[in-house]
Amino acid sequence: MQMNGIAHIGITVSNFKKCNPFYRQLFAFLEMQLIYDSDEVIYGVGGRTGIAVKEAEAKFQSEVFEQNRVGLHHFCFRARTRSDIDDLYEFLVDINAKIIRAPEEGDWAAGYYSVLFEDPDGIRIEANYIPGKGNLDPKVKLPIVR
Repeated sequence: MQMNGIAHIGITVSNFKKCNPFYRQLFAFLEMQLIYDSDEVIYGVGGRTGIAVKEAEAKFQSEVFEQNRVGLHHFCFRARTRSDIDDLYEFLVDINAKIIRAPEEGDWAAGYYSVLFEDPDGIRIEANYIPGKGNLDPKVKLPIVR
């Protein structure tokens, strides 16, 4: 079976009231359509990707996201152009998102260019651009993962 991408990502946040506006703005900027909208869950779909954001159970709402705990480390959007990364960065600055790393080139693949930021709960989100086939190009030597 050949995969056709990731259909959706579901994330649970401790403070839905704080995260809801952030994700609504991010979905709109990324041209994702909000297809489910309730007081407890929002779900946006676009670019063959869905993201569901829901509130944690009351007993877990005092916990904070820890990137190196078992579970989600971060998730990453794939941009169509390098300038999309710069545009996203400007948008994130405009909405006062927490920027972990401004756009920069990286060594994960030839031409790798990305921005790293956090949602209001501290969940890390990346967006990257890789030209051509990236690491799937047979001429490319795969980078060493650190």
